[in-house]
Amino acid sequence: MISAGLTQEARCPFFCVIKAQMLYFRLAYATLNCIVYVGVRSVMKTILVSGYRATELGIFSAKHPGIAIIKKALTKQISALVEDGLEWVIISGGWGVELWAAEVTIELKKSYESLRLAIITPFLEQEENWNEQKKTTYSEILSGADYVNSVSKQKYAGPWQFKARDRFLLDNSDGLLLIYDEEQDGSPRYLLELARAHAEVTPDYGIITISGHDLQNIAEEEQFYDYE
Repeated sequence: MISAGLTQEARCPFFCVIKAQMLYFRLAYATLNCIVYVGVRSVMKTILVSGYRATELGIFSAKHPGIAIIKKALTKQISALVEDGLEWVIISGGWGVELWAAEVTIELKKSYESLRLAIITPFLEQEENWNEQKKTTYSEILSGADYVNSVSKQKYAGPWQFKARDRFLLDNSDGLLLIYDEEQDGSPRYLLELARAHAEVTPDYGIITISGHDLQNIAEEEQFYDYE
């Protein structure tokens, strides 16, 4: 990501702060806009949103303060895309960034009547082994979606279903919005690599990444306004 010339302290990603359950710390550099756009087409009608699983961020409670920061970043970016013509947000329903993006989209639909949410899972009943609280939250999110379907019309059968999901969603979207920082490796890396390869043969496919630095900046802004 954009890190040239920064000190080691400045390069410390927001995700290490999430895991420590802290949202405020001092930086020695001016606020940077580190959202990266790659090959973004003039108008994206449909965007795939993904990112880290909650467990990868050390988030095990719906009350974790880091969730609000992530949702604010998603709200800001999705709102901007809607203003430019975005109509559909697609997620696959993973527990973490994807479901937080779904909640953000459901809330934004109150302000943008043209916005729609699609949840396309890799296989049937992916929530089968989740605890009851997660199942309840998931059911509520599904009820707020405009379209729900599964790529594979059976329950979990193997890793190939995730690969089929990724290919299907990339083929049926105009761009990818991904919360991922290359300094904090995790499951989103595979999807980003696929999206980059997809963009090579689909030149107008857009890739937007929100890094740890972006989330870090939002956390600082929140802290600043709290102290005003």
